[in-house]
Amino acid sequence: MDRAGALLSLVPTAPDFSVDFAGIERAFPAVVADMRATPQNPKYHAEGDVWAHTAMVCECIARDPDFRACPERVRQELFLSALFHDIGKTRTTKLENGEWTSPNHAVVGACMVRDMLTREYGLSGSAERQAFRETVCFLIRYHMVAPYIMESQKPDRKLIRLASNGELAADFTLSRLLILARADGNGKISESGGEGEESVMLAAELSKELGCFEAPVRFASPFTAYAFFAGRNVTPDTPLYNDTVCEAILMCGLPGVGKDAYIRAHYPDLPMISLDDIRAEYGISPVGDQSEVARIAKARAKTLLRAKRSFVWNATNVTAKLRGELISLFTGYHAYVKIVYLETDYARDLERNAAREAAVPQAVIETMLSKLIPPERHEAHEVEWKLV
Repeated sequence: MDRAGALLSLVPTAPDFSVDFAGIERAFPAVVADMRATPQNPKYHAEGDVWAHTAMVCECIARDPDFRACPERVRQELFLSALFHDIGKTRTTKLENGEWTSPNHAVVGACMVRDMLTREYGLSGSAERQAFRETVCFLIRYHMVAPYIMESQKPDRKLIRLASNGELAADFTLSRLLILARADGNGKISESGGEGEESVMLAAELSKELGCFEAPVRFASPFTAYAFFAGRNVTPDTPLYNDTVCEAILMCGLPGVGKDAYIRAHYPDLPMISLDDIRAEYGISPVGDQSEVARIAKARAKTLLRAKRSFVWNATNVTAKLRGELISLFTGYHAYVKIVYLETDYARDLERNAAREAAVPQAVIETMLSKLIPPERHEAHEVEWKLV
């Protein structure tokens, strides 16, 4: 049995759906030890440490009739997301004003699990493996949203935005996110009692009314979708006038994945702004301060944007923050923005990088992978995930 198969063998199955905690501890001794060593605020988690809570959540989801009714692949995705939903707390937990808190643990946890599933379990390099991995990561990334979304402003917009990620990872739906959220709420001892489950139920009812419980909402056009995601006062069925004047292709992917080859094959006639080329042109090392490289690249982009000329921006862009800054720049000049995220098998990626004339150190690629957040549907007019 390969490593991925061994991982999936830990998922509870019919007829009893029992959780093999001994097998989980053998498979992940360091992870379980770290969770046991990570305290939680007793106001919200009187059951104890992170592992005590995680074990309860695993038992809750295994008992859930909705979980049991899911196809096998979806049960695997849901159980792994339950097992690792709070792994980020092992790195983010700190004592603030006398209370334990874990800021951004869901985001950190999703990155940790993506790194682990990619490097250690080979879940990369095919559309099926990618979709499986990213469904697990989406569930972990957003497991904290569901219990509180009804208390936020415009919960309808947030639900539609969340559901849109099902366009990229087809197994991700709000119905499945809410199964995890329900298990998370029931798998703890809290002063709030059953308030979390009531909020999850309300979120489920609203998402059903909006038509995004089991699938993404369909928008009238990419312009409508981006306007909606950007917060403009439009509805998904509103056809909007195309006011873009050029196209900006924003590449995204680890070093060595093949961005240059993809651009040559698909955008041979567009001018390209390449951060690697700028470094070579000005003799700037890829290690260290990159502010001058970014300044030069943005200046060149502005020249093209003012001329209403389409172009390709070629860089790794592995975080939402980096992409967001560029997208704001491009859309400020009325550009249509398309993000193209490229992925290949991780071992192949390392081989391709090693064969490059200016290879990026493997340690740098590993650091980038640990921070990688593939683009989400709401980030641009159009988002594509491509296997190369």
